[in-house]
Amino acid sequence: MEKNHVCDTYCYNEDKVRQLQTELQKWNIANVALMFKAIADENRAKIIYALCQENELCVCDISNIIGATVATTSHHLRTLHKQGLVKYRKDGKLAFYSLDDEHVEQVMTIALEHIKHKKEGSFNE
Repeated sequence: MEKNHVCDTYCYNEDKVRQLQTELQKWNIANVALMFKAIADENRAKIIYALCQENELCVCDISNIIGATVATTSHHLRTLHKQGLVKYRKDGKLAFYSLDDEHVEQVMTIALEHIKHKKEGSFNE
């Protein structure tokens, strides 16, 4: 790590630290990390993006969209389902997936806006 990215002297604000430690205990941050870990895979991110564009997609459609086998796609969908990001319904022999709720779409939209903002050079390096 570059020297200018760290404090030159070690000190901390005890009140802020205590307050934020208390706040952190109110939330299950580990689950937040697991959610982001699930989306961190490129194919799973593509699936989330596709489901943001279409309310519902069949596993076969998703596999073609991401360029993967149905088996690999099903594995990714199980991971996303396990993390509560997508839900599914069966219609005969077909399985259709959709986003679990609008928050998943919001996370993806914000991430895309962040990337676009960064690409436009609005961030200081």
